Amino acid sequence: MSVGVYMPIPAYYVDPAFMARKAEELGFESIWCAEHPIMPVHTTSRFPGNESGEIPEVYAHFVDPFVALARASGATTNIKLGTSITLITERNPLLMAKEISTLDVFSKGRFIFGIGTGWLREETQLMGGDFDHRWSQARDSVAALKELWTKDEAEYHGRYYDFPPVKVYPKPLQKPHPPVYLGGMASNVLKRVVGWADGWMPNRVTAARIEEARREIDVLAGEMGRDPASINISVFGQPADADLVKGFLNAGADRVIISPPTHHTDEAMGEELEKIANLVLK
Repeated sequence: MSVGVYMPIPAYYVDPAFMARKAEELGFESIWCAEHPIMPVHTTSRFPGNESGEIPEVYAHFVDPFVALARASGATTNIKLGTSITLITERNPLLMAKEISTLDVFSKGRFIFGIGTGWLREETQLMGGDFDHRWSQARDSVAALKELWTKDEAEYHGRYYDFPPVKVYPKPLQKPHPPVYLGGMASNVLKRVVGWADGWMPNRVTAARIEEARREIDVLAGEMGRDPASINISVFGQPADADLVKGFLNAGADRVIISPPTHHTDEAMGEELEKIANLVLK
């Protein structure tokens, strides 16, 4: 049973090395970290996570996911390390290629690249992204990354990213590259997943939707000449409920990622992880 755990925000209250090591000892399969690089003070965008649409203050308190996961990597041996999610349109692929490859090499091939394009227009625009066409930009970025990860001399000529032959090392340990999972609930998300990614990462979802999505993936994969079993579904941001976890896995999810409450000390987080493990891993 693949159950991961999510680093809550503010993640800097707890040492990611401690949390990852404790999660590994308890039998969690993976640990995940999200990001918002900046939070504009004035916005008109509505937060999708509550009815009011107001952005919680805590959303200004994310850590950098690659730095946090690198620290987690050094304290662990087997637990997988993922982003849920990286806001890919807010990062340059020429830099990401090296960051991700370095993390994958140092972790001995444990990195999973969960990506999304976000809901906060003002943030995306401040970071140089094209919010209205953000999934087109994300696809362009992933295509550029794959060239950089797999070619000794890589070049790319796309709508958003255009560069001549370059050398970028190290290359990822995982071949051909770390798995790329797409977040979100957009109407075309499964077509995108099957077309150019390795998995789907929904959060506000039901087991019934997962079962339906698995059937859709089977059909789309057949049409596109892919093995549907190679496409992962990882449901993230879930409470520690054994029946809920079992329901998602029975519906066709490959992994469920639990969100623990925020705690202000390593000791308190360790106790929380033990409670969660007793609920969902036994």
